[in-house]
Formats: sequence, structure tokens, C-alpha cells
Amino acid sequence: MRIQRALARAGVASRRHAEELVVAGRVLVNGEVARVGQSIDPSRDTVTVDGKRIAAPASVAEAQWIVLNKPSGVMTTRRDPEGRRTVFDLVVDAPGLTYVGRLDLLTSGVLLLTTDGEAAHRLTHPSREVERSYEAHVRGDADAAAEQLLEEGVELEDGMVRAKRAVARHLGRGRWIFEVTLTEGRNREVRRLCEALGLQVDRLVRTRFGPVELGTLEPGRSRALTPRERTALERLLGRR
Repeated sequence: MRIQRALARAGVASRRHAEELVVAGRVLVNGEVARVGQSIDPSRDTVTVDGKRIAAPASVAEAQWIVLNKPSGVMTTRRDPEGRRTVFDLVVDAPGLTYVGRLDLLTSGVLLLTTDGEAAHRLTHPSREVERSYEAHVRGDADAAAEQLLEEGVELEDGMVRAKRAVARHLGRGRWIFEVTLTEGRNREVRRLCEALGLQVDRLVRTRFGPVELGTLEPGRSRALTPRERTALERLLGRR
């Protein structure tokens, strides 16, 4: 296995960042400075990054996968300088465990975590077009917003947004549930999208990431993926 892939699979960094670590001389293999493209045997070779040994990357069958219902107010990061709770405070941590994409501080819902760092990187790459579904409780004309989003798209500062699905359900008194499915994971994309459409977001929940749905999972609780969900993810990754 190439050293960059081993680092990515171990959850240390994306392949691109892993290559940067190797170029910077921060990676050692059996005590010697690693080379870009170097082949290693993760089960036999000792690999360290900045002096810290990394765990051998899990095989596809062994990789740990968790779905967490991230509550609002919890950070999607490993450590927070301000001491706020993070998603890693809500799950049983494991070597190499990383999150698959981010949810902003106030957004709740489906968040995948895995020890397969390479899979995490690939699932969030725009070229994979993995569907993400959201349910926003909003104020404003969500019906017109859904129509505009589907027919014309919305131009944001970082490019055009087009939805796979957009539906508005009226709750009364100017309040709506605005359901939207996108295939990108840009920073605060749904919130910025709603703002551009003239909608005020009161609550935002991600209800689905790829084949994994939130279902009845309570906020702050987590579960292992089902065999069916794991198989579906492997298909998205092109491994089956």
C-alpha cells in the first residue's frame, strides 16, 4: 500500500494532505524518513507522524462505522479551543476515528464517523455526488423558494447550487418545512441557500447522508451501521 493511502486509511489526513506530510519529512517508516509513493505493509511496518505511531488502517470489513444524531450546539471537530462539546464526546472513540463531512454548530442530524479515513475523504469529494437531505424549519415563502431552486438554481458566492429535490410543506402562520436534497457539502450551504432565497431558518436537520437515514435515532445517540447500509456505502465508493 502506498504511504499516502495508508495515512488516509488510518484517518490521519486526506491523501493530498498525507503527501504534504511526507514531503515535509514528518512521516517515518521504521525510523527512516518516508518518500512520496513509497510502498509499505501497514501490518508489519512501523509508521509515525510527528513521532506518534499510527494504527494500521482497518480493512474494509474491519473498519468501524457509526451514525450519530448530532445535536445542535455540538462541534464537529476533535478538539474545540473554547471547550465546547464535540461529536467525539458523544461516541466511543477509537484510533483513527474521523467524521465524514461537517455539520455546523447549530445544525443537527445524521453524521457518519469511521476509522476508514480514505472512505471519509472520498464520500465527501464533490465528484462522488453523494446525496444529502435536509429538513429546515423556516419562515418566508418556502413554496416559491422550492420552485426557484428546482427551475433556476441559486447563485451563491462560491458557485451555482442546484437541488436534486426541493419540497415545501406549509405549517401555518408563515412557517414552513423546507426539504432539500443536494449533492455537495459546501460550508453552511443550506443556511446560505435559504438566506439567498429569503428564508429565515429556525431549525435545520440533516435527515440523510447517502443511504444512511436518521430515522428514529434520538439526538446525542449513535448506532452502528446496518450491513445493508455498509454495503450501499461500499457501492458508492466503487468497492463493490
